[in-house]
Amino acid sequence: MATVDEMTQTMINNLPEKTGKSFEEWLMHLKTAGLEKHGEIVKYLKSEHNVTHGFANLITHYFLNPSIEEKKEDNDLDAGLLLGKEPISEVFFKAKSIFEGLKGEVEFAYKKAYISLRTPKKQFAILQPSTKDRVDIGLNLKGVEPEGIVQAAGSWNAMVTHRIKLATIEELDGLETWIQRAYDENC
Repeated sequence: MATVDEMTQTMINNLPEKTGKSFEEWLMHLKTAGLEKHGEIVKYLKSEHNVTHGFANLITHYFLNPSIEEKKEDNDLDAGLLLGKEPISEVFFKAKSIFEGLKGEVEFAYKKAYISLRTPKKQFAILQPSTKDRVDIGLNLKGVEPEGIVQAAGSWNAMVTHRIKLATIEELDGLETWIQRAYDENC
């Protein structure tokens, strides 16, 4: 399994092919654009340059945090999400490996408290270490009845329709089908 640094470097290496500009060219371009906020920069890259969300988020993150390359220890995004929630890390990493093993191109967009998981078209899931005892997975499965461990999301997160609360590795058994279904339905 690739590390976060390896996945980030792969995305940076793929920028010219996927977006038409190198990493350095994007950073230079943004210097002249005059934008300062994360959300407005991501929106600009997506709407004006047709950059996918994952690449736009990556470019923006590095543009707003130029010293990030010098701070490799601070660059471990998973560790940041798990800070204070380390007892649940085994469940988190096992759940993350399910998303990494899906059939299809999955973009991992790190947010402050969770990972947004996207198909090439839109978000299909979130992965959130919620407490030191629980990881939550949210899925977008419109029109699908909740069943078993897969519950209605309710007011937990408006960006998903279903929620899965996980406290143990064993609870992940059989979830690959649900997660792949969410991916497929959002392509």
